[in-house]
Amino acid sequence: MIKNWIEAMRLRTLPVSIAGVIAGCGCALLQDSFKVVPAFLCLGFAVLAQIAANFANEYYDFKNGIDKKGREGFRRGVTEGEIKPQAMKGATFITLAAAASVGCVMLLYGPWWLVLVGIVIAVFALAYSAGPYPLSHHGLGDVTVVIFFGIVPVTLTYYLQSGSWNGLEVVLPTSLAVGLLAANVLVVNNYRDMEDDASVGKRTTVVIFGRKFMSQAYLLAGIAAMLMMYPLWSKLSWHSLLVPAVYLALHIKTWISIRNARGSALNPLLGKTAINLLVFSLLLLAVCI
Repeated sequence: MIKNWIEAMRLRTLPVSIAGVIAGCGCALLQDSFKVVPAFLCLGFAVLAQIAANFANEYYDFKNGIDKKGREGFRRGVTEGEIKPQAMKGATFITLAAAASVGCVMLLYGPWWLVLVGIVIAVFALAYSAGPYPLSHHGLGDVTVVIFFGIVPVTLTYYLQSGSWNGLEVVLPTSLAVGLLAANVLVVNNYRDMEDDASVGKRTTVVIFGRKFMSQAYLLAGIAAMLMMYPLWSKLSWHSLLVPAVYLALHIKTWISIRNARGSALNPLLGKTAINLLVFSLLLLAVCI
């Protein structure tokens, strides 16, 4: 039972939410405004929000008939009959409530409008898979990931520590870069599921544009992300250029493997894409200290 719930959390994808917070902390360090408690609050909120979104995705995809038994992707406990649908639905809202509780504590370090941001995050965590127009079913999943796993966590983690928007010329391109790298995790997921998604009318970007196009998009997103972070690299010593160099080496190696893989063979490469992002964020943090 516990194993099924752990699988439902999709631990291989959690580095995506962690990386955004770490990158935001790096930007705060660059401005000498890093604060430990707000940083950990942001981390807790980000991870809980992603787990809630993962639970919601499993429940609503099952409810909408998107998933089927024996899928190539990670096991879905609800679809396989190992977790009751109502239990998954309940876990979704309990986890969202836990994230909201962490968000309330964050108000000790930030302004009232963070409540509105939290509400928007909760709504989109559900709207990704639920509602009359699920975003992930209409080619909008990638854009959602860029915003809520890149722009939002990086900028708000930075703001909660610094208390201002000074330095946004560095923070904003960094957040967009992290978002692009996070979206690549979704690209691999949808690359694997293209035929299954197409058969049930789920129009991901891979279904819309095809594997060849999105494979190139995966590669170019990593390169573009490193280039758009020039404002940050320019504020550091030349040694900081080792960060994009290391990331691109990992990125290209993973991309080559993705091009030659199909089905369940893409599962570890999805995890590898997430780990590449986490490694990048940790190296970024290191050079900003």
